[in-house]
Amino acid sequence: MVFQSSPIVKIVKKSLPAVVSIIMSKNLADIQSLFKLSKKQALPFSKNKKIKVGGGSGFFVDEQGTILTNRHVVENPKADYTVVLNDGTTFKPKILAVDHIHDIAILKIDSLQDVSKTNQALAKGSCAKKTKAKFPFLPLGDSSHLELGETVIAIGNALGLFKNTVSVGIVSGLSREIQAQSEFSNTFSRLRGLIQTDAAINPGNSGGPLININGEVIGINAAMVFGAENIGFALPINNAKNALLDLKKYGRIRLPFLGIRYLQINKQLQEQFELPVDFGALVIAEPDMALHKNEAVIPGSPAHKAGLREADIIMEIAGQKITPEVSVNDLLADCQVGQKLVCKILRSGKEKIVNITLDEKFY
Repeated sequence: MVFQSSPIVKIVKKSLPAVVSIIMSKNLADIQSLFKLSKKQALPFSKNKKIKVGGGSGFFVDEQGTILTNRHVVENPKADYTVVLNDGTTFKPKILAVDHIHDIAILKIDSLQDVSKTNQALAKGSCAKKTKAKFPFLPLGDSSHLELGETVIAIGNALGLFKNTVSVGIVSGLSREIQAQSEFSNTFSRLRGLIQTDAAINPGNSGGPLININGEVIGINAAMVFGAENIGFALPINNAKNALLDLKKYGRIRLPFLGIRYLQINKQLQEQFELPVDFGALVIAEPDMALHKNEAVIPGSPAHKAGLREADIIMEIAGQKITPEVSVNDLLADCQVGQKLVCKILRSGKEKIVNITLDEKFY
């Protein structure tokens, strides 16, 4: 008797070739310097030797070799990165763009660099010719219409050790917000609008695809909650689709820029500065350790052009109240370059409406 394969098995078989591992390695000398090892403590290897210090996942989004992953997977500028395909072929990727707000990175590999193991063997011959490869890729779905209880499949390089790890679960929650810590740099960032799933997501899964029952990517695996079971998070794929469109149209990811330095107001800050409100964003210069001039409102920025001043309190942006839980950056994450915002501010005890047109932020 012949049994028909389940839809999930078919989806996994079709998707696996498009999922890649991303390996981060560093010079031994950099690692020894990081841990401040003495000559006696130093490891007995050449200082130029590279060793693996981390890993993540990614997936192809077109046949030309464009890869989506998390920004925190490739965030270390001093590290070397290697993309490993499902068949074991390795490539040195180029980082085309990163989105610091949505934790997205777009990579590209040269399809002529190292097409396959077969071509590696042929390359030893004098008549070997490299041919342009077409990479398997995953179709991108729509994360704006997800439903609780939908079946999802997570694929990635679990723990940096177990390639092609597959886990199945459901969409457990939508529009979640978390404070995430990078497993590589230990830095913290706030991620919003996340998809919560009970499909197992482990370190090393970061950057891998979260796939729906139609075989479409609806999220990028991003984070898990330590000490809890079956609570993982993925970035909605629509953010990445916008980033890919920006890259194609402008050659970069365009991120909105307001141009202020501020402190998030809470009850404690209200008492400390004797402020009239316990919410909003106080426009104020940050301490400058380099002793250079550090304006509260950056000259030439959209905020400067709109007339914002130091000591202003931004109370609302586009009708949304700024609170200790909802920051200016949180609201800007949902905005576009060129978008016009109506802001309510408090200046010298009087409310005022200010119109601001967002500009582009360059990193």
